Amino acid sequence: MEQTELLEKTVNTKTACYHCGDECPDDSIRLNEKIFCCNGCKTVFELLDENNLCNYYSIDKNPGATRKYHTKRNYDFLDDHDLKLKLIDFSNDVKTNVTFDIPQMHCSSCIWILENLYNLDSGIISSKVNFLQKKLFITYLEKTTSLKRIVELLDAIGYEPMLNLEDKKEEKTKSEYKSLYYKIGIAGFCFGNIMLLSFPEYLSINVAQHEELKKIFAVLNIILSLPVFFYSSSDYFISAWKGLRKRIVNIDVPLALGILVLFLRSLIDIAFLNGSGFLDSLAGLIFFLLIGKLFQNKTYETLNFERNYKSYFPIAVTVHKGNRETTIPVEKLVVGERIIVRNNELIPADSILIKGNGNIDYSFVTGEAVPVEKKNGEMIYAGGKQVGGAIEIETIKEVSQSYLTQLWNSKAFKKSTVSEESGITSFSNTISKYFTFGVIVLAIAAGIIWSSNITLAFNAVTAVLIVACPCALALSTPFTLGNTLRIFGKNKLYLKHTHVVEALASIDTIVFDKTGTITENGAANVKFVGKDLSQEEFRFIKSSVRNSTHPLSLAIFNFVQEEKILSSDKYSEQPGKGIEAKFGGTIVCIGSKHFVDEQIADENLSTKVYVSINNEALGYFEITNKYREGLSELISSLEKDYSLALLSGDNEGEKENLRKFFGYDNEFHFRQSPHDKLSFVEELQKNGKKVLMFGDGLNDAGALKQSNIGLSISDDTNNFSPACDGILDSKSFNRIKDFIAFSKTS
Repeated sequence: MEQTELLEKTVNTKTACYHCGDECPDDSIRLNEKIFCCNGCKTVFELLDENNLCNYYSIDKNPGATRKYHTKRNYDFLDDHDLKLKLIDFSNDVKTNVTFDIPQMHCSSCIWILENLYNLDSGIISSKVNFLQKKLFITYLEKTTSLKRIVELLDAIGYEPMLNLEDKKEEKTKSEYKSLYYKIGIAGFCFGNIMLLSFPEYLSINVAQHEELKKIFAVLNIILSLPVFFYSSSDYFISAWKGLRKRIVNIDVPLALGILVLFLRSLIDIAFLNGSGFLDSLAGLIFFLLIGKLFQNKTYETLNFERNYKSYFPIAVTVHKGNRETTIPVEKLVVGERIIVRNNELIPADSILIKGNGNIDYSFVTGEAVPVEKKNGEMIYAGGKQVGGAIEIETIKEVSQSYLTQLWNSKAFKKSTVSEESGITSFSNTISKYFTFGVIVLAIAAGIIWSSNITLAFNAVTAVLIVACPCALALSTPFTLGNTLRIFGKNKLYLKHTHVVEALASIDTIVFDKTGTITENGAANVKFVGKDLSQEEFRFIKSSVRNSTHPLSLAIFNFVQEEKILSSDKYSEQPGKGIEAKFGGTIVCIGSKHFVDEQIADENLSTKVYVSINNEALGYFEITNKYREGLSELISSLEKDYSLALLSGDNEGEKENLRKFFGYDNEFHFRQSPHDKLSFVEELQKNGKKVLMFGDGLNDAGALKQSNIGLSISDDTNNFSPACDGILDSKSFNRIKDFIAFSKTS
């Protein structure tokens, strides 16, 4: 009879949610013929339906973002005046403009609903979307609505904005390039018109009978060349002057000298020698130099390579104020504050656990993949993430003084860039002083040789100075390296600037982080060791772990192929220990060997999850990392030419498994803290090594910054990337050798 009742509770999980498209566990949450996976999705539908906005569903199928795991947030912190001023773009106390990052934006339905927000809130005047940048621009009336109400509305319909003050401070805007754009525009305009006025000279047209017209054209050319010389080329003269003041002759010195001589020679030629000068060449040279500069500088502006710890903390936290909960900006968090931390929320400051069961995932900071159980009174460090139910903690340090921020106090983060100076620039600056003096000596010698004829001597001196101008190097370098960046970008390696290409060609040592770098995020190899399980037992196991958010539970849930899900009569989870579920008269225990009363000695350091049904031990699931496709071939090709090393915050459980990839000649270091990783890279550099470091998380940021080249492996290049010199899409991980080889040819 019980078995019959259980079978009646089973449902096929392939019913799609009308709102978000996720699979529904059953059809209990429905509205007429529409089925939803959770009450959150149903609520969003009801909100849109109430405001006659259900066209949202006719543009794309299942366009909504899932609300299954959504937690209602408290946005009281947005009423804080100081914080509001940092978030908004403009306000005149009547109208306010604000820009939001909306990462959930993914289709035309998203654009439609976000640009029709005025139908949901009468205080919103307009809302415009930049789909490529996933930004939403809103103008609203201060007296009718508020920033808090708008954010609550966006959250309610599934488009919670990503609020982060650090992104606001560090966001690059086009205004940074405004001066360069103006210089290019002026140089291009003058260049075109000078060429137009020089056409009679180009075509050798006899204008002897129009001598006055020739003079007019020449004067116009001089006028057009003045803004090019004095404004567009000013950066080269400023750079040369700064170098000379420090007794350094850089590449801009001969370049500025050539530009100056070319300009003066043209003026003299026009004024005294009845010639046409070379003002078209002058304007063209400066125009193309500036184009090269822009081409080199404007590289992947949307990628943020320089984030620090503030970028990853929440903008606000939930605290106890009297007898109620409210939210405050994280920057106003003080020692002794009581914070409520919910499932998957980050801990912003070193704290003591006061209430609840702590199950802290430190992989964000240390790289250790297995969550750590914490009891009341124990220390919890900033950067940890709570996995499980809500906990209450009390801060013992300010955000700026916590363990996580110590990483940014390292001197590694004070170095300005991966390559303090480009290799080509360094080489050019080294030889430029000798080159410049040599050119000047040669020009003087030419003047002396032809001194008997002043005109000939002048032509000889200026010709040497103009021809010897290193414009070819200045023009070719940014275009060559810039094109290399473009090719890399097309193949999903996004570098910070062209200097990285040069540095990449000179590396001799490669260091890999393990978790998330050579392993796939969210994927694992799972196998069951023990008794042969029946379909019914697998069904009990999958139905039990379905209720847990623990990473190991998710791995088991994805591993078990059973499609039927049972509804449990009773469920409990003890963080760090295991879960217990009851289905009729069947009790399922899944977790540590002690939790399920299993006494088998566990000497292996790999992750094991034990299972018992009705107090009968059935065996365990062995869960190991899943390594990225092509890792074995990549390591085999790299170890022939480079020294390799592996760093990990995990224990040595997979050491022998890693030997299959890395062999016995390469270095392995386990239980490495962020400071250990940074120190390891420093030690290699002290021994003269040029280090390329691959990492993926905050725990790798110090080592990435310290290394000669630091590349972040990312499954989503728009998501978090630690301070690094480039972002490599994980899909191109197996092409690392090709990227290095190509950099050497550039």
